[in-house]
This record gives sequence, C-alpha cells and structure tokens, in this order.
Amino acid sequence: MKRNTWQREAVREALDGTDGFISAQALHSSLHATGSPIGLATVYRALSDLSEQGEADSLQSPDGESLYRACSTTGHHHHLICRNCGLTVEIGAEPVETWAKQVASEHGFTQAAHVVDVFGLCANCTRLAAV
Repeated sequence: MKRNTWQREAVREALDGTDGFISAQALHSSLHATGSPIGLATVYRALSDLSEQGEADSLQSPDGESLYRACSTTGHHHHLICRNCGLTVEIGAEPVETWAKQVASEHGFTQAAHVVDVFGLCANCTRLAAV
C-alpha cells in the first residue's frame, strides 16, 4: 500500500469534490485554482494509484483521454454517463455479468473480465436539448 502524502490526499479530496468524471489535467487546474502547488505528474500518479486501489473509477473517454472519479461503490460495477454534462450513475448490471460469463465459457475462456460503461444523455440534458 502506498503511503498517504499530502499530495495524494489533496488529489483524493479534489476528486471527492468533483461531480462525474474528470481528466487529470482538469483536476490539476482545479487544484491550482485553489492555490495548490501540486505538479501535474503528481496528479497523474496519485490518480493512477487511487484507481489501482479501488478508491477511484477510471475510464477512457470516446476521444481516448483517461478520466477519473471518486468511487462510491466497492466491488465491480458499471456506469451510466451523460455525454453532455458528465453526470454519472453507478449501476449494477447482472444480465451483463451473466452474459459475459456465459460467452467466455462457451469459448473456453476462464477468469474473464469486462468493462461496461453506457454513454447517453441524462434527463436534464435531454430536456435542455429539446428546447
């Protein structure tokens, strides 16, 4: 386990205060806006560590950028993510779990893992787009 430094704690707190997923660069800018001297490379390392330890979720945006958010659910889960505002809802997806295990087994695979995130528009963004 990594030691808890002030930098890592600052990144954890900033991530906790962020709605939805955020890039390391955006989180770094947010930290700097509050007067933190933390470096961008340190933010990247801290986010990577938090993700590896299950304290942060990480995903790749449609344009290939890594995004992070504070993880509120322990264990395997999935997300509904608004493409417009970034609102994120953690969801269970038992039918996906069952399907993934079945397909892996049918093809002779074991220890299969998967990542499923669903992107769309939240109700508010859908309502605003209709105006």
